[in-house]
Amino acid sequence: MSNVKRPTWAERTPSMQDYYDHYWGLPEHDDRQLFEMLSLELFQAGLTWRTIWERRAAFERAFADFDIDRVAAFTAADIDLLCQDQTIIRNRRKISAVVANARVVQGLQGSGQTFDDYVWHFVDYQPQRLVLAPDESLPAQTDQSREMAKQFKADGFRFVGPTIMYSFMTAIGLVNARIEF
Repeated sequence: MSNVKRPTWAERTPSMQDYYDHYWGLPEHDDRQLFEMLSLELFQAGLTWRTIWERRAAFERAFADFDIDRVAAFTAADIDLLCQDQTIIRNRRKISAVVANARVVQGLQGSGQTFDDYVWHFVDYQPQRLVLAPDESLPAQTDQSREMAKQFKADGFRFVGPTIMYSFMTAIGLVNARIEF
């Protein structure tokens, strides 16, 4: 993908190039992958995405490859152990939110709904196009991300404010802000 046109942020390091080329903004429909991206996005709060993405393998190891059922079964002792894991971000509120969110996703699945369907219904199952200039920044949040955050919270998700939700929306392709030429 050497001819890919990327925004400035995606040109800074090989890991960010790889993220842009193979993940960011591409429509994702796998429940496990959606759960992983939501989890990584909530860990990003207050940090750079690069910090999180470069620790992705550690997060995958720590959170059982983001297997929803396994994470939903984590105990208080498991959370305590993760709070001591120096390879991830050791924020108890964020770690606890991932476990709580796995339980919410598990509940959706138990009632016959996929996480994919739950997430994509917010955009009527069609990616929303956002055109940005090459050096223009994404908005921090939108009316749509505020509404999505409100519904996620009402449904029991944690650590899902409107800024995190907008980052999640662009990461998984609900909002397509990729540069086209």
